[in-house]
Amino acid sequence: MTLRTILLATALGGAALPALAEVNVYTTRQPELIQPVIDAFTSGTGIPVNLSFVEDGIVERLVAEGERSPVDLVMTVDIANLQQIVDAGVIQPVQSDVLEAAIPAELRSPDDLWFALTTRARIVYASKDRVGEDEITTYEDLADSKWQGRICTRSGTHNYNLALLSAIIAHHGEDYARDWAKAVKANLAMKPQGGDRDQVRSIWAGECDISLGNTYYMGQMLRDPEQSEWANSVRIEFPTFEDGGTHVNVSGIAMTRSAPNKEEALQLMEFLASPEAQAIYAEQNHEYPVRPDAERSDLVASWGEVTPDTINLTEVAGHRAAALRIMEEVNFDG
Repeated sequence: MTLRTILLATALGGAALPALAEVNVYTTRQPELIQPVIDAFTSGTGIPVNLSFVEDGIVERLVAEGERSPVDLVMTVDIANLQQIVDAGVIQPVQSDVLEAAIPAELRSPDDLWFALTTRARIVYASKDRVGEDEITTYEDLADSKWQGRICTRSGTHNYNLALLSAIIAHHGEDYARDWAKAVKANLAMKPQGGDRDQVRSIWAGECDISLGNTYYMGQMLRDPEQSEWANSVRIEFPTFEDGGTHVNVSGIAMTRSAPNKEEALQLMEFLASPEAQAIYAEQNHEYPVRPDAERSDLVASWGEVTPDTINLTEVAGHRAAALRIMEEVNFDG
């Protein structure tokens, strides 16, 4: 029995009340990043939501719990993570006209197993002092020898870079992707290390001129008094594929196969796709809303226009194993 049920029962002289339905969520995102939009949902519906942060092993945990799992929804980042959950067979399809109308087809599973909530672009951070505004146009161009000794990046086997290489495979095939990875490695200023913000610090320190990164890290750096100096030393460039748009990845949501509170969980999913929730969630995390009619935050809008690649992310996720194999074959991190 929840605390709210106990209080209501006490107010009614101890009469027994049925337990209120709650939505239980596993999330790989820090709960404080999600809490504002969850609070808005609970305020509007009265439905409590319990967030459980699962940093690692979320798939294994869901498999172990099986049909006994108390969890209704899973919220995670990166299409590869969503696809791993799909492949584990622990989620169920969701039929919703609301979700279908709100979320573009390329940002949801073709079989209704997952739905994107926000997007982030994998872009280039470029030194304002050492890189011209018209120097970076495509991802393919990063393999050009003019960038030799000028690129910084985190590990090639990190999910964010594997997703980018998976998209390159989707556009050009494995042979091209292998050559591209070799060439980008040859252009590195140092061995891959750290996270996306560490690469921007290296640009600020003069150790490299450009780096790969996710857009939302700019917002995070600007919030930090120490890191804001790094952020102000670079600008965001939106490269595209030669035959497509800018590579985007997602944060997304799926309903577990065992969901004990399916109706309430669907209400939360549909709320998260509403214009109100999209604006809150996207602004809190410096990401792009998936609804075309939802407003971007002023900061995100200031970065300029982005034309997302339209290859379905399920296809991109399908190339992850090949991308990992290629990164290991070329010893990208070595």
